[in-house]
Amino acid sequence: MRIVHVSDCYAPRVGGIESQVEDLATHQGAAGHAVHVLTATALAADAVEAGRSRYRTTTTEAAGVRVHRIASPVTFGLPVHPNGRALVRRALEILQPDVVHVHAGVVSPFAFDGARAARDLGLPLAITWHCMLDGVEPAVRLGARAGGWHEARLAPSAVSTVAAERVAHALRRDDVTVLPNGLDLAPWRAAAAAPLAGAEPGVLRVVATQRLAPRKRAVPLVQLVGAAAERLGRDEHGRPRIRLSIAGSGPAEAAVRAEIAASGLEDVVTLLGRVPRDVLPTLYRDQDVFVAPARLEAFGIAPLEARAAGLAVVANAGTGIGEFVTDGLDGFLRTGDAGLTDALVELATDPRLLARIREHNARVAPAVGWTEVLARADELYARARRLI
Repeated sequence: MRIVHVSDCYAPRVGGIESQVEDLATHQGAAGHAVHVLTATALAADAVEAGRSRYRTTTTEAAGVRVHRIASPVTFGLPVHPNGRALVRRALEILQPDVVHVHAGVVSPFAFDGARAARDLGLPLAITWHCMLDGVEPAVRLGARAGGWHEARLAPSAVSTVAAERVAHALRRDDVTVLPNGLDLAPWRAAAAAPLAGAEPGVLRVVATQRLAPRKRAVPLVQLVGAAAERLGRDEHGRPRIRLSIAGSGPAEAAVRAEIAASGLEDVVTLLGRVPRDVLPTLYRDQDVFVAPARLEAFGIAPLEARAAGLAVVANAGTGIGEFVTDGLDGFLRTGDAGLTDALVELATDPRLLARIREHNARVAPAVGWTEVLARADELYARARRLI
């Protein structure tokens, strides 16, 4: 099958959509499909060969995936092209795909240029939303009705059940399915099987891997762990009974550091900076709990990785994390920061509860390996092709 993915951004290992499009395309290529990616992201300056353009170039990536960059030097690095629809249409006319798979976020101008171009050409079209539409549903609904998307021949999906519910409501469609993000389980399951190392008796070791940004609620993360530390108190040696390690960087780092200093949490919270993804399984071997404070998490690759590595996961209820975490079994899904604090205190004061959750997570892998995800993608494409 010839598959064309269309994504605003394609800078491998940068973010959720980018990583998933890359991983999905690579696994499909390895399975024998002819896979192409159309993106409005320019090639990194340090990756450009002499005499080639960063903006209009094609490269061959892992498993033979062909990445076609249709970027513009006049958009200040933003993943949008002023003539995107026409250029994508021309690319699709040349490539003649069996299916076009568009990957959408809250704002995805190039991706929807691709959707419109595929629709213009009468090609089988699948669209996957990688976001929560909270706050923008009315605008999406108006745009969908104006563009006829509520009745268009396409196979819509989202990365989780809660995200799919938003898309279905916004588009006024009842055919929105779930195509979850996938994960190569092997390195994480190896971490889950490894014996615990470096445990400090009586201390709950908590980790968060996230971008330090307001949307990911980095400062509230410090505050809710600080509230747990205050409730738990200190041991006979004056040491905190909970410690948080944060892996990540971003625009809110200064605010996070200021919150740590203002709250006197220097011996509770440690900022690790950006940690390479292939190092994370080793980091997780020495942790007990992963905490995810975001409220608009459509799926959550980082907590999925932690769950696969055997950690208990504490997150907000009503997010896409519920796709792979069952409350009370894999961890806790609670409402609001106070609920997350309560869950951390409960795990810190009940070692048997923590051990039971960790044993379960080490023994039972989440059902989001690439075998399952590729099968769901095939079903989505089959549905798109039947509509033409």
